Amino acid sequence: MTLSFKVYAALLSYPTEDIRASASRFAGVLEEENLIAPEDRSGVGQLIDELGARDLFELQARYVDLFDRSRALSLHLFEHVHGESRDRGQAMVDLKALYESNGLEITASELPDFLPLFLEYLSQRPLDEARALLGETAHVLDALAERLGKRESVYQAVLLDLARIADRPAEVEKSVVETPAEDPQTLEAIDQAWEEEQVRFGPDPSAGCPVAENMLTKMAVPAAADSDEGRRP
Repeated sequence: MTLSFKVYAALLSYPTEDIRASASRFAGVLEEENLIAPEDRSGVGQLIDELGARDLFELQARYVDLFDRSRALSLHLFEHVHGESRDRGQAMVDLKALYESNGLEITASELPDFLPLFLEYLSQRPLDEARALLGETAHVLDALAERLGKRESVYQAVLLDLARIADRPAEVEKSVVETPAEDPQTLEAIDQAWEEEQVRFGPDPSAGCPVAENMLTKMAVPAAADSDEGRRP
């Protein structure tokens, strides 16, 4: 089990008292497993410190403003690949089945393509496999990191860490979609933003969904014999 992925999953989850109570142990886990060089962990260290010290309601309000009110910052992976098309629904059904076939039982109501849940799954897989699977989402991670950077958000550090850990497929070119300078503030503007055509990655927007297909294909690798059964915290 790679506990660092559980730490990153917690950092990208809605702040709760349980996460606050565990925050003091997060830095030690990241240091012990050393998936990221110490000089690159300072940004995540700042977020960990804030989770442990700032008012919980302030932390929750910041999280909602970032991830729940902006489609561009959605933490649902297939939102950035399929949008609201029917393909996304089938992809999530397949992803949920793959989670469960490899010992991860989804007990919460969260959708299977939620990034923290995906990271929970990766924590149960062999590290080389987890890096490769994470690499299949590299375009989404890059886009989210860039958008969070434009908002000067401390959460950018988490996405940058994940992008560094990812084993990127050599044949896939980086393609980052530009984000608007500001998020919509009125209900009408928010509705319009969510009705826009879905974000697509790769050189050919009509060529299907190679990111999702590659990820699901690699997830079909049989689980290791000594793999632990995992549950989302």
